[in-house]
Amino acid sequence: MDLDYSAQDVARCDLCKTAIVESYCDICHVNLCKPCIGGHISDDYDKHKIVPFQLRRSTPIYPKCEIHPRKTCKYQCKDCSIFLCTDCFASKQHSKEHELLKLEDVFSKKKNKIQSDTEVIEKYVLPVHKDIASKIEKQIADIDGDYKKVAEEMSKQREKLHREIDNAMNQKEIEIGVNKRKHLAVLKKELNEIKKAQSVLQKTLYDLNEMMDSNEVCQTINYISKIHELSKLPPIIRVKTPIFIPKPINKEELDCLIGKLTPLSTTFDEKVFTVKAAKELLDVPKVINTIQTRHGNLRSVTCLNEEEIWTSGAAADIISFNNQTLTKVLKTKSGNAPTGIAVDNGGALLYSDWCNQAVYKVENRHAKKIIGLQGWTPTELCVTTSGDLLVTMFSDDKTQSKVVRYSGSTVKQTIQFDDDGDPLYSGNEYIKFITENRNLDICVADCGAGVVVVVNHAGKLQFIYNGHPSLNKDNPFNPLGITTDSQGHILTADGDNHCIHVLDSEGHTLLFIENCDLEYPLGLCVDNDDNLFVCENLKAIVKQIRYLK
Repeated sequence: MDLDYSAQDVARCDLCKTAIVESYCDICHVNLCKPCIGGHISDDYDKHKIVPFQLRRSTPIYPKCEIHPRKTCKYQCKDCSIFLCTDCFASKQHSKEHELLKLEDVFSKKKNKIQSDTEVIEKYVLPVHKDIASKIEKQIADIDGDYKKVAEEMSKQREKLHREIDNAMNQKEIEIGVNKRKHLAVLKKELNEIKKAQSVLQKTLYDLNEMMDSNEVCQTINYISKIHELSKLPPIIRVKTPIFIPKPINKEELDCLIGKLTPLSTTFDEKVFTVKAAKELLDVPKVINTIQTRHGNLRSVTCLNEEEIWTSGAAADIISFNNQTLTKVLKTKSGNAPTGIAVDNGGALLYSDWCNQAVYKVENRHAKKIIGLQGWTPTELCVTTSGDLLVTMFSDDKTQSKVVRYSGSTVKQTIQFDDDGDPLYSGNEYIKFITENRNLDICVADCGAGVVVVVNHAGKLQFIYNGHPSLNKDNPFNPLGITTDSQGHILTADGDNHCIHVLDSEGHTLLFIENCDLEYPLGLCVDNDDNLFVCENLKAIVKQIRYLK
């Protein structure tokens, strides 16, 4: 929006002050009506450029040459960074060995970068700051209620202990007040930091918009992008309210029996945001390659890039391909089919073995057990952005399922229940495919329940997707393979309906890939270039599909 002209008044001619502006001198920065154009260009100055008012400030203003003042510079030396005019070339004052850049091209590229930075801040970075600030404000609004609940629990214990514990209880109430003040101080401090960051972003947006409206070449090409610094997102603060833990009454040990308040606990959930070039979904996705595999009952595919794609099926063979050429064949240690395969950030193959209840890592064709389980059978695998390994598994009695995060062989996190203590995943032996999206959310395709379950990095339920009514199919939603791309999309294979659902990071349906002659799609993966690879279970082929522009 042009800040010089608001909706309250129309722009007027700068010369006659009454007529509505129609044109603009892009050199002199003067608003002109049609009758006043002749008067403006009638002076001795011959550099006027009259453009429609809508195209004002579209003409680059090139800097004057310091050596030849009557000339404008149209080039920049890449080696010296100085501006040059055509006379500079003729005078041979500048080295011919240096590479020259057209200022028009440099100006255009910088404008595009400014536009890109503006969009990233407006669409991604600033909204996240606002969301985090809103969450902290809610914590502050809820804090009285939370601490009131703690005080009520303590009052119940107080009634049991009567007068002999009054002094001790008063001391505990003081502790509550101290913790509350600390709690508020921590939250308000964090909120203040977030709002400071918001102010910086708002100021940056204002400056960027000013530069977008400017046609000053020097100012524009001297712009240095700080988007990497500005894109660093603040952590989400989580301060745990103290819990009062009562104990049975014993007058001799009164102070101990009252119970205790847990100390104020402050944690930060780090948020990771990587600026990616925005890509739009194709209206009509298309198959760009088909790989014939040797598997019977093809189930899984995984890769880092399209140069090496690993596949597995109902036999012990795990086969890799480069384009359509078979390059490697590995066999599981137990001789049974792997239940899941993945590639770690270093390119090493990982697979889960249901028979041995273990996960193996393959290096130099040698399989080494890295995780051994008891009472649980591992199914699908996912390597996270941080290098952790997520494993889906079900119990030996086939009544429970869960997701476990490993760092090496060490358990870091278990995800099994929601905030109400109810299971997040169906308790059965169905394989639950798993992936992690750009927001670090953990996405599980639970075909046993016919849903996709998405939790955040901490394991808190975000949403459950159970298909979309606009997909007119006879069969219920049957989510199998699942993967994510650089845009944060979640893709899941709907086996019985022979299509792929593409969702945004909040669970809204964006696209159905159903035009690629898919037949019972199962395993999915997306490489670093957003190429989608789809296993067709019965045909034993992998289709490479382009679905982003």
